Amino acid sequence: MNTTYTISIFTEDRIGLLNRITIIFTRQHINIQSITASESEVKGIYRYTIVVTITKEMVEKLVKQIDKQIEVLKAFYHVNEEIISREIALFKISSEALNQNELFTKVVNENYAKIVSVSADYIVVEKTGDENEILSLFNSLEKFGMLEYARSGKVAITKPMKTLTTFLKEIENNSKTNIKHFNK
Repeated sequence: MNTTYTISIFTEDRIGLLNRITIIFTRQHINIQSITASESEVKGIYRYTIVVTITKEMVEKLVKQIDKQIEVLKAFYHVNEEIISREIALFKISSEALNQNELFTKVVNENYAKIVSVSADYIVVEKTGDENEILSLFNSLEKFGMLEYARSGKVAITKPMKTLTTFLKEIENNSKTNIKHFNK
């Protein structure tokens, strides 16, 4: 049975690594629903957040393959209940919406969105939330004349308390242990 998984990949900052990671998905015929990349809480370590809908067996295999990349420090997968996530969306709406100012303002306020730009031709509304909240606002704003719509990929952190710093220390300790055994 297919489930939506959020994969977090912690890496060194290397040119071409994202390409090599996405090739792993391509070879397995897995569609990436969203992908974001950013620095992590540890200087010099980057985080890719990738969302896919696949079976548990497939995600386990995928994460193992990603983990084998030299510059990948660690890869994890989580179901939605194990993460806190948000996306951001921008909606460019026709300035004609101001003709229905009271209704338009009500829709924006009820969806906890905010107006970030107003011009003679358009209004830009920003919404941060989960996918369902963003799609709900999209449906509500469509009637005002949607000119443009852009949505980011998912940004997520895990609920479990084990941090990246903890994993890095474990990797360092394992490396030292392996070197000691090698030198014997």
